[in-house]
Amino acid sequence: MKKGVSTPVRPVAGLARRAVSAGLAEMLAMPSFIREQKDGVCLAVKLQPRAAKNEIGTALGDELKIKVTAPPVEAAANEALLPLLAETLGCPRGAAQLARGQTSRHKTIRISGLTARQVAEKLSGTWQSR
Repeated sequence: MKKGVSTPVRPVAGLARRAVSAGLAEMLAMPSFIREQKDGVCLAVKLQPRAAKNEIGTALGDELKIKVTAPPVEAAANEALLPLLAETLGCPRGAAQLARGQTSRHKTIRISGLTARQVAEKLSGTWQSR
């Protein structure tokens, strides 16, 4: 190669690299309590029954804290949790289902019909503002 002659820039490769970086940044920005799966989105939740009011709380590590006024008796807290999530996410009540943790405070909620990005956007106003 001659002196003073630069190699041609490959803009396609540069764009692809930036697109991959943007996708990686987007994945890293996704809260750890939201996981996208082939059958919907899974939301890791720590439920606090007998709270003063129903509300979406803060992120606690890999879980989102949600408070409900219902007691943890005969699935009353679970029955209060699912409609609260469905209303917050703007989806039908049947789209939010309890996948794991029927008798535990640590639960996994499966949400169908929404992407992980949509769930994160709809929840961002609730858990990030605290």
